Amino acid sequence: MTEQFSKKAEAWSARFSEPVSDLVKRYTASVFFDKRLAMFDIQGSLAHAEMLAAQGIISDADRAEIERGMAQIKAEIEAGSFEWLLDLEDVHLNIEKRLTELVGDAGKRLHTGRSRNDQVATDIRLYVRAAIDDVVALLNSLRGALTDLAERHFDTIMPGFTHLQVAQPITFGHHMLAYVEMFGRDAERMLDARRRVNRLPLGAAALAGTTFPIDRLRVAQNLGFEDVCHNSLDAVSDRDFAIEFTAAASLVMMHVSRMSEELVMWMSPRVGFIDIADRFCTGSSIMPQKKNPDVPELARGKTGRVYGHLASLLTLMKGQPLAYNKDNQEDKEPLFDTVDTVLDTLRIFTDMAGGITVKADNMRAAALQGYATATDLADYLVKKGLPFRDAHEAVAHAVRACDSAGVDLSEMSLETLRGFSPLIEDDVFAVLTLEGSVAARDHVGGTAPNQVRKAIERVRGQLK
Repeated sequence: MTEQFSKKAEAWSARFSEPVSDLVKRYTASVFFDKRLAMFDIQGSLAHAEMLAAQGIISDADRAEIERGMAQIKAEIEAGSFEWLLDLEDVHLNIEKRLTELVGDAGKRLHTGRSRNDQVATDIRLYVRAAIDDVVALLNSLRGALTDLAERHFDTIMPGFTHLQVAQPITFGHHMLAYVEMFGRDAERMLDARRRVNRLPLGAAALAGTTFPIDRLRVAQNLGFEDVCHNSLDAVSDRDFAIEFTAAASLVMMHVSRMSEELVMWMSPRVGFIDIADRFCTGSSIMPQKKNPDVPELARGKTGRVYGHLASLLTLMKGQPLAYNKDNQEDKEPLFDTVDTVLDTLRIFTDMAGGITVKADNMRAAALQGYATATDLADYLVKKGLPFRDAHEAVAHAVRACDSAGVDLSEMSLETLRGFSPLIEDDVFAVLTLEGSVAARDHVGGTAPNQVRKAIERVRGQLK
């Protein structure tokens, strides 16, 4: 072994007769992206050291030195003065090397009873757990912002669509609360996934456990884990918890993308339902009149990015034998980018929700198109005793007549309407108004302004 290689020796260098090439070092290193795990690595190491000392595996003096060294390393990382070395491959060996420089043999004893395999699995679980907490908090913030928007427009009438065709009148507040419900389920999924993330792998060592008398439950308690992983092979080799998080994140982005699609469409002058604050839009390099809804468009595009990360992680795991394999180094970049993308998107959408201006007159005018109260007329006839299929047929004929005459159902005379059914009386016009239509749907989950207010109160209670 050359003197030069000795100075750059990896943790396993004594086993090899020649140094790793620079190309292989760059190819296998993860330090320049997994260094974001540094604080979680320190957190896990401190809990491990505390347990080792409590079990008499290392001395209290060694534990104190480890804590002192870790405090300095943490300060250096926070100050940006920590030197990350490619030769040391990953965040774990970089921190361990610096710790040994600072505290000597005590730093070398820290790795007793553990492997990088269970160490990295612990770090990633700590990272994902923290990410879930951040995502849930931001989902709740977004739900709050959308609820505020719904409250301002609890009785603003707009057309509801199916197949992008005018279907029935609804309130804009009701429409916004649909997304509040979607993002609420997203938060539930995240919290459910958190239970499976929150299990401690540390103590599994490389794959089979350790011969030292460790206390895994003590470490779990110190780190806030609800349980330990109960099989050492499984503990170090699976990343299903990261996949589950990314799947839940994909659903978050799917809901964001659906909302984005509507915002883009509504902002078009051809629709003109809303305007988005200038700070979320850009112009054109050639067309000076343009105001482009870049934020929702980009969020719609970033959804595919997160979907891709989910496919990447699923593919990463599908062919791996037990236990740990180097393939798993590739779990971090898609996971990290998923976290960054979802957090940034939720932050900006929460802000953007407060910058949406509703054009109520345009919404109302659109709701008057497409015979949106046709179902109300059918319901009216059913309440008069006509079977629904017969009522449906009668109203269909009325709509055809309206279409030919270029008028709305509410604009037809009573005499003309009675031509489609003698059951129609002068009280029919109350149900053919937009206000009458939405007010009639006064039940839990309905679009009536009264129900929208109750739904808002329910959401407010959830968000307290």
